Amino acid sequence: MADTKHIPKSPQTVPDAKTLSTSEGKNIPVSKSVDSVIQADESYRMDFPERGVCVLVNNKNFHPATGMAHRSGTDADAARIIDTFRTLGYTVKPYNDLSCKQIIDVMQNVARDDHSKRSSFACVLLSHGEDGLIYGTDGPLELKMLTSIFRGDRCKTLAGKPKLFFIQACRGTELDSGIETDSSPDENMCQKIPVEADFLYAYSTAPGYYSWRNSSDGSWFIQSLCIMLKQHAKKLELMQILTRVNRKVAEFSSYSNQPGFHGKKQIPCIVSMLTKDFYFSH
Repeated sequence: MADTKHIPKSPQTVPDAKTLSTSEGKNIPVSKSVDSVIQADESYRMDFPERGVCVLVNNKNFHPATGMAHRSGTDADAARIIDTFRTLGYTVKPYNDLSCKQIIDVMQNVARDDHSKRSSFACVLLSHGEDGLIYGTDGPLELKMLTSIFRGDRCKTLAGKPKLFFIQACRGTELDSGIETDSSPDENMCQKIPVEADFLYAYSTAPGYYSWRNSSDGSWFIQSLCIMLKQHAKKLELMQILTRVNRKVAEFSSYSNQPGFHGKKQIPCIVSMLTKDFYFSH
């Protein structure tokens, strides 16, 4: 059964979405093995003089033309991120209410920095969103365009180093009502879990779904991420930590007076293209 201590009773939880809705082919060339060029070490180097920069974009207020609601509770998320990533050794650069152009400018300026003495890079985006999009205060941006600014051929001093993006935003308008399972430790109780749980694909939610945020405590994903990082960053590998984040977020349920929006679930989505294990403590 979900831990009722984590079910926000008041104020209400709201999704990070624009509106609340009720519901020719080419041959792929055969590639050669590159095993011979992969280094023998299995973990990223974290012993550079600096841990790295963490860029935080916290968008709360939006231009009326976007139709986007005020994101109450996001400042609580931002405060947690600043505290957590500073604890992890990052230099946190926070920005509030950035337009699309301002977000691009910030990312490009950071990508031009010399990161040769840094172990990694982190970026946290707090805003409204849709699948593949994140919102500036004046409209949407393609996430792929933002992350590509840090590609190895464009930001050479971060080439071969981990680049971490944590995104708190909706990815659609589907609602996860959860599903009953008999896997609860208590044999007399059924546990309700998100329908998209237990897939291995950090986004705050699965593709197509709402992402929930408490209007005073912040989003389920950022709360859980910061708690798990503080508890486990000294001993566990990043993917292990994010799996625990998934489990913690899955314990939450929405509380809403709006018909159809009460008792909903959420599961984060982890897409990793890292080539080595990532340990903050190494």
